[in-house]
Amino acid sequence: MTVTRETILDALRVLKLPDGEDVVAKDMVRALTIDGDTVRFVIEAAPEIAKHLEPLRAAAQQIVERMDGVTTASVLLTAHSDKKPPSLKVGKHPEPQAGPSKPKGVARILAVASGKGGVGKSTLSSNLAVALAKQGRRVGLLDADIYGPSQPRMMGVSKRPASPDGKTIIPLKAHGVTMMSIGLMMDPDKAIVWRGPMLMGALQQMLGQVEWGELDVLIVDLPPGTGDVQLTLCTKSELSGAIVVSTPQDVALLDAKKAIDMFNTLKTPVLGLVENMSMYICPTCGTEAHIFGHGGVKDEAAKMGLPFLGEIPLDIDVRLSGDSGTPIAAGDGPVAQAYAKLAEGLVKGGMA
Repeated sequence: MTVTRETILDALRVLKLPDGEDVVAKDMVRALTIDGDTVRFVIEAAPEIAKHLEPLRAAAQQIVERMDGVTTASVLLTAHSDKKPPSLKVGKHPEPQAGPSKPKGVARILAVASGKGGVGKSTLSSNLAVALAKQGRRVGLLDADIYGPSQPRMMGVSKRPASPDGKTIIPLKAHGVTMMSIGLMMDPDKAIVWRGPMLMGALQQMLGQVEWGELDVLIVDLPPGTGDVQLTLCTKSELSGAIVVSTPQDVALLDAKKAIDMFNTLKTPVLGLVENMSMYICPTCGTEAHIFGHGGVKDEAAKMGLPFLGEIPLDIDVRLSGDSGTPIAAGDGPVAQAYAKLAEGLVKGGMA
């Protein structure tokens, strides 16, 4: 019998807390990884109850070790704290590595990029992650926009990630997506003033020190432009490919083409282009308006011989949903359906 994440979680549902809920329903089982016949995970609890949960941790380990197909189970108990462990420093200089790598358990790394800011790249990243999760994919979301991390707000999370040993970082989970952002580790009101090496080191940490667990795809929300973060991701990680996002007008496409050229130079496959803010449907009269033009990205993809992955409409609910911490793809409606169609196309194409 092959042990899976789902069978392990089902087995752990017998572990009840004083309030009657089980540890799985409470989302206390984190960083679950399966390596052959070895299973590892963390039970994360609030500090006031964690000190009483050692019997529960031991019981969880026994339950998993008795499962068919499991020889060894390692279960850590950790308490969330608002204080960062003193030895966990984010933003240090990068450490030497032999060659490109990817986090253990992650099947694909998919970058979402744009040549400039303001085209909705971060919004597309969060909504695409949620849309893929709704289709049953195991999805991670890494906010690599170090200077302007927006994913904590868009995904509705603010808790500081835990670290059981001062080295390993336990990511958060929201809307079925495992996510991590530098914004969760820093004071949200403080500017990050770092030079290139510190940016590169922070990205290396968020890829290598975070317990991502078993993922079908890790989506990386890149910052605008073609700088140090993009260079580090393309040269230091086993990047499966990139999606380039642009609005339809010529001025946005000029920068999108530079992003594509960067990926070509760094020998990273460009999986396709997405046209964001493609059209606007008036909620009063139903008229379709093309505020930024329409079809420019599709035409450009055809000229460059790249797949056109789809178009996402402009809608005020996208902004409202992002500001409220619940991506619009988590619901229904025309925009959610557009994201579902985009996600479905990536899954069918073997890209996610």
